[in-house]
Amino acid sequence: MQGEIAIVGAGIGGLTAALSLHAAGFAVRVFEAVPELRPLGVGINLLPHAVRELEELGLRAELEAAGVPCGELAYYTKRGQRIWAEPRGVRAGYRWPQISIHRGALQTALYEAARARLGPERIRLGARLESFAGAPARGVRARFGDQEVEARLLVAADGIHSTARRCLYPGEGPPRWNGAVMWRGVAESEPLLDGRTMIMAGHTRQKFVAYPIRTPRGGRQTINFVAELRREDGGALGERSHHDWSKPGRLADFLPDFEAWRFGWLDVPGLIRAANEVWVYPMIDRDPLPRWSFGPVTLLGDAAHPMYPIGSNGASQAILDARVLTGCLRHHDGDPERALGRYDEIRRAATREVVLANRAQGPEAAMQLVEDRAPAGFERIEDVVSQAELAAIAEHYKRLAGFSVAELNARPSLAAPTA
Repeated sequence: MQGEIAIVGAGIGGLTAALSLHAAGFAVRVFEAVPELRPLGVGINLLPHAVRELEELGLRAELEAAGVPCGELAYYTKRGQRIWAEPRGVRAGYRWPQISIHRGALQTALYEAARARLGPERIRLGARLESFAGAPARGVRARFGDQEVEARLLVAADGIHSTARRCLYPGEGPPRWNGAVMWRGVAESEPLLDGRTMIMAGHTRQKFVAYPIRTPRGGRQTINFVAELRREDGGALGERSHHDWSKPGRLADFLPDFEAWRFGWLDVPGLIRAANEVWVYPMIDRDPLPRWSFGPVTLLGDAAHPMYPIGSNGASQAILDARVLTGCLRHHDGDPERALGRYDEIRRAATREVVLANRAQGPEAAMQLVEDRAPAGFERIEDVVSQAELAAIAEHYKRLAGFSVAELNARPSLAAPTA
C-alpha cells in the first residue's frame, strides 16, 4: 500500500477526492470511521463551480435527477417583504446549475460511484484514525484501530472534529461558536413559490431559510428549512455542549419565535410543524490555520476550513479542495510533498477569505442592512437600499468564493495540472 494515497473520511470532500484522484490515475484507499454509511442529514446546495467539477466526474445528470436545479435566490424581511432576488445557476448565465439536494443523496451518489470505480475493497468502513507518523522510506504510517498502514500520502477529510487536525494542532481547542443556533428539518409541502426558489428571510438575530430539494410529485414538494436564532447564553442548547452537532431538537425551543411568520406565500410555522423531526446545530467554525500540509500529510474540507453555513459554500469548497489537490498532484507527480505544499498555498488562501466573509454574514448581510435601516418595514425597497448596492454585495461574494459567472465559465477544470 506504500504507493497509495490514504484518504481519511468518506464524506463529500473525501469521496470527491477519491474519485478525482482515481480518475487521474492515482491509487487510492478510503478509511471511514462509521461502520455503515447511511443517507443522513438535511439539504445542502451545490454551487455551479462545484457542479462543474462533479460533471467532470460524470455525476451531473444523476445529481440533477436527485435534487432541484435552483433558479432563484430571494431575500425577504422578517415580515415577508421582498428585498432582493437574483437568478441562479443556468438562469444566471452559468454553464452549470446550482443544485439543491439532500446531503444523504449526494453522499450516496459519491459513495456508490467510488465503490464502482475504485472497487469496494478500497473503501474501509469502521476504520477510525487514531494516529500517524512519518514512515521510514518517506510517506506516512497511520493507525486505524488495530490496523497500521503505510501510504504515500495521507489526506485527512475527517470533518470539523478532525483527528488529524488535532494531531497537527494539539493546542487548538474546540470549535468557535458565534451564539447562533440552527434547527434544521425536511417537510413535505405545497411547492415553494415556483418550485425552484431558495428563500432567506429575517436578519442576523433571527432567520429562516427554505428551499426545495426534490422536484414536485403529486402536487407536493420536499422542502428543506433552517430556523436560526442567535442566543448568546446558549439558550436551547441547555446542558449540551455548543460543540455538539446534529442532535434531535424540540419545537418548543424555537417555534414560538416564528409563530407570527406567516407571509401569505409561506406559512413558516406550518412548514416547521410538517417536519417529522428537527435537528439542532450550533453555528460553529474554526480560525483559519497557518498551514495545512506537513510533509506527506494534508487537510481537506471541514478538517481544514470549517465555516458557517452561509452563502451555501461548505460542501462546494470541499469539492474544490479535492479537485485542486488532484491538479497539484498531477503537475508534481514526482514530488508529492511539493504538490501538497502547492495545494496548501492555493486553497488555504482562498478558503480563509470565505471563512472570514461568512463570519460577516457574506451575501446575507443584505438582510441585516435592511433590518438596520427599516426595522418597521417599508413601502418601497428602493427607499431603503438601491438595487445596485444589493447587486454589489452579491457579486463581491461570488468573486471571493470563486463562482463569478464570467470567471467560472472561462476557466479550465480545477483538476487540470496546476503549477
